[in-house]
Amino acid sequence: MGCQAPSTPAPKVAAERFERRKKRAETARSLVQDLSDNNTPELPPDVNLDSAKNVQTDMLTSDVESLEQENKRLKLENENLKTSIRNASMFSQETLKDNDERVRYFTGLSCFAILMSLYKYLYPYLTSKHSVTLGKFECLVMTLSRLRLNLTVNHLAYQLNVSCATISRTFVNTIDIMYVRLKPIVRWPDRASLRATMPVQFQRQFGNKCAVIIDCFEIFIERPSNLIARAETWSSYKHHNTVKFLIGITPQGVVSFISKGWGGRASDKYVTEHCNFLDYILPGDLVLADRGFDIADSVGSVCGSLKIPAFTKGKDQLSPLDVETTRKIANVRIHVERVIGLVRQKYTFLNGTLPLDLVITKDEDGFTTIDKIAHVCCALVNLCESVVDFDK
Repeated sequence: MGCQAPSTPAPKVAAERFERRKKRAETARSLVQDLSDNNTPELPPDVNLDSAKNVQTDMLTSDVESLEQENKRLKLENENLKTSIRNASMFSQETLKDNDERVRYFTGLSCFAILMSLYKYLYPYLTSKHSVTLGKFECLVMTLSRLRLNLTVNHLAYQLNVSCATISRTFVNTIDIMYVRLKPIVRWPDRASLRATMPVQFQRQFGNKCAVIIDCFEIFIERPSNLIARAETWSSYKHHNTVKFLIGITPQGVVSFISKGWGGRASDKYVTEHCNFLDYILPGDLVLADRGFDIADSVGSVCGSLKIPAFTKGKDQLSPLDVETTRKIANVRIHVERVIGLVRQKYTFLNGTLPLDLVITKDEDGFTTIDKIAHVCCALVNLCESVVDFDK
């Protein structure tokens, strides 16, 4: 259901005034034409017809010129009013300029300079075709704000003075553009770059072999009406219908991999083995994971190695070696938890219960809107400072 926000009265009054002036001008032109065709009313005998016609023509011409000038003035006034309304929006450049705190609150980005760099990068591809009221910058900031604050469609519609349908279409369209253009920001680094910038704590614990730390996170979705879809998305861990993503973090604290969404019923092991994650592992690479990722054989098939905390089931006490290994893994594996927390804290849209239309609708490549949203949020987090301290 769409809803229409109340329109601003000033442009409406100006438009009505313009229409009245236009009708008067047309009437005046018609009368001038009638006079030129000698279709004039009868005049007293002592009045010169040519003189009267000239006087009337001059008066009407003067009136037409004044109306045209008034028309230009009203058009200029209307444009100024539209500009003032746009500038008064909380999503305008004038509002966010020189206010990094407000930029962080509405977009999650560190400063206005990063926001403008992102805008200039996306500008040739952004479009405001769904609304003549919203500009390209407002479309971008509106999308970032919805991801950041989980604002409802109704709230944004009233704030920007457009319909709910316009907000929904603009949001999905902007997400599509951002997904395509920001996809290279989430990429797997080459081994030389990875090892050259390895943080000290990883070098101390695992040398320069650690390539990625992996974990899964889940996003709540509405309950599907289809029984099969409901069963596939039910998460026994979250006790809710969810979509599950596998995320990979480099030792430097950068998101290097994000999978497509899977039903919450799928196990962490199944998701890891059936997405294309293993295609990136090179011989000798070390993967850090939690206990649920029992994928040593799969990683070993591509000549990699896996380190997970020791299992405690069936053991009264861990051996000193297992305790030390688990402690080392826990000390560095906490970074993936921090990055996942950062993604969800910065962009609270992922913390809500998402509508099914974001999960069901797929593009020609098989990606749903929620796949694109998760990828965009990870790319935006990569534009911010790392959570890893390189000096420790």
